[in-house]
Amino acid sequence: MSSIPSHQIPASENPTPPAVATSQSPPGTSPSDPSAPPMPLRRLVGFSAAVSGRLRRGLSTAAAHHPWAMIHHTELVDSPAPRASLQLAAPPCASHVLVPAHLVDAPPLPAPGSDTVRLGYGFMLRAASADGLLLLRFSDLRGTVPFVTRHGFDTARALALAGAHMEPDITLFVLNPLSGKMVRLPDIDGTTNTLRCSVFGILTQSERPHRPPDRYAVSVLNKDDDSGRRMFVMRRFLSETGKWEKVVALPSPLPLGHQMEINQEPVAFAGRLWWVDVSWGAISADPFSDRPDLSFVELPRESVTEPMESTLGLSRYRRIGVSEGRLRYAEVSQQEPFLLSSFVLDDGGNGWTLEHQVALSGLWVGECLPCQEIPRIGVIDPLNASVMHMTIRNLVLAVDMDKEKALGFSKTCCDGPDILFGFLKPCVLPQWLGSCRIPSAGKENARSKTLSDILVRVDKDRKN
Repeated sequence: MSSIPSHQIPASENPTPPAVATSQSPPGTSPSDPSAPPMPLRRLVGFSAAVSGRLRRGLSTAAAHHPWAMIHHTELVDSPAPRASLQLAAPPCASHVLVPAHLVDAPPLPAPGSDTVRLGYGFMLRAASADGLLLLRFSDLRGTVPFVTRHGFDTARALALAGAHMEPDITLFVLNPLSGKMVRLPDIDGTTNTLRCSVFGILTQSERPHRPPDRYAVSVLNKDDDSGRRMFVMRRFLSETGKWEKVVALPSPLPLGHQMEINQEPVAFAGRLWWVDVSWGAISADPFSDRPDLSFVELPRESVTEPMESTLGLSRYRRIGVSEGRLRYAEVSQQEPFLLSSFVLDDGGNGWTLEHQVALSGLWVGECLPCQEIPRIGVIDPLNASVMHMTIRNLVLAVDMDKEKALGFSKTCCDGPDILFGFLKPCVLPQWLGSCRIPSAGKENARSKTLSDILVRVDKDRKN
């Protein structure tokens, strides 16, 4: 287990610790009622676009405050610190989350002389809410001595031969990255063997716009294989109840004969979570609703990325994210001149409009070489829709698509994994985040507003 670097300070004491990477010219980025009937997706998207301007201004005016972070590693460290901490750096530099091991309360190490050994354990950032709460997954994988002594650590076949547990014990946590406060979620159905339920997202709701959340939902959407019909099943944790729920028999919005393979972390947008299959589209739902209504949006058909056998491989070159309060889709071609394209979902939620397109091959920045390898989509800048962060080996390159030039770059400590969706995650950091609590059951919350209430309020704000 690694130790905390000597310069590390808990996030609650110093919200802007030293950057962990250097950068040349980093880019300057100057809720629904469960009882209400489901609203058309186009109204949800329109509402989100209406309030995006005020949100961006609120995030950009904090003095000496980074309005967002690009998170790389989430590390378990040997430290007596009472809270987790964030090593914060301005993009295109990567930020890192450090979690003291004693906060995890992981199962004890196998007894000396036991046939069981711990093969791997650690944290992974699974998703971020629109207002900065992080969803972390802790995994603990164990196996037997014959696997270690005879087979090494490389293949799934070796794991099976030795009788290792292919399903690690999994625990979920919600983290406020600025305060360092962390909440452990209860086990699903009383078990930690929940690898199948792995693509979780987190969505928040607030009674007042641009203020701390009053509640959150952690949710995963899977095909309902037991029903024998075209249905989905949702597992969700609601902070107001403090319990997991299972919602079954949700009608599929997919065309006949089509399947979804979720290969990107879920995105929180327009009061819904969006589960993405980068090969063709996204399903969205409101996990707060008593009976979530699933909607489907197909990706732009004028794609320039070449088809691949593996959708996990394709996820390196395609990505959905939120920027300036609107849903964006970005892709990069796998052949020269490596054409980077960015689309925005229209207000009706029915189609995409091409906003930017730039060839990456001719871009230079400082010591960064021209693109000699296929660049990958790293992070869509959440506050500036014209800026995209690309990755090339261990380089993170910020590109201004309007100006068709590279703004700066940084180096990460290593290449990210080829799978697991992507090794960089955007996290918006509102100015109030460091002082807000993580909602929990038993707290007094005001009445949940319907979407109609919210739309009326937004309309009044427009008139004023």
